[in-house]
Amino acid sequence: MTDIIDQTAAFLRQRLGSRPLPLAAVILGSGLGPLADHIDDPLVIPYPDIPNFRRTTAIGHKGNLIFGSLAGRPVMAMQGRFHFYEGCSMLEVTFPVRVMAALGIRTLFVSNAAGALNPSYRVGDLMVISDHISFMPNPLIGPNFDRFGPRFPDMTTVYSPRLRDAALRAAASLGLSLRQGVYVAETGPAYETPSEYRMFAALGGDAVGMSTVPEVIVARHCGMEVFGISVITNQSHDLGDSCLNDGDDVILQASLAAEKLTALFRHIFSEL
Repeated sequence: MTDIIDQTAAFLRQRLGSRPLPLAAVILGSGLGPLADHIDDPLVIPYPDIPNFRRTTAIGHKGNLIFGSLAGRPVMAMQGRFHFYEGCSMLEVTFPVRVMAALGIRTLFVSNAAGALNPSYRVGDLMVISDHISFMPNPLIGPNFDRFGPRFPDMTTVYSPRLRDAALRAAASLGLSLRQGVYVAETGPAYETPSEYRMFAALGGDAVGMSTVPEVIVARHCGMEVFGISVITNQSHDLGDSCLNDGDDVILQASLAAEKLTALFRHIFSEL
């Protein structure tokens, strides 16, 4: 596996040429790809052109790797991620993160579209992830990649307090309101039942989605500093006879929040 990681990293270094290696990486979730349009001097590489990368089949995920600069800092952005519900193994879901580590990237920003569990949350809110609860298979199951990290990585402080503080300062400067909360990850692709929503909320969850946590666990295993943010695109409900969740509407609501997220990321990146 490490040979495949190195092969992909070597290909990307070759494509970068004289460009600087990225200081940080961003994984853009459902409907949040427009943030990549604000990357300066972009080098766009479609996933099918990258050795050992899968194609993404999820709606709202263009499937491009983009190198350039954001707020004057060299960055690598994934315009779309891989999901367990697409039939990817956890090794495939998290493969790009290990490639990032092989490229020397030490900071990872992750974003996603999520459903609100907290009754005070509204569609369009931005929630800085302070912690997570996972109902997904752990991506570190199997032989440990000793080169990247320890067998039993500590998960006490998964989401960087330093970067969360930077986000709050940036939001204050921009006049944006930020929530802070716990993200619950489950496999999907079916939306949650009303009973599942109640269970996740009772466990302390504020928002729920179908991604992010596998990449974050692997990033922390690799020693990366992690910042996570959710765009609240739909609200949990207790109406078992009504269908209130729709994939296309999730993408629409995420895209409407993309400008706010872009402004926030620019401010945070300026402090890196």
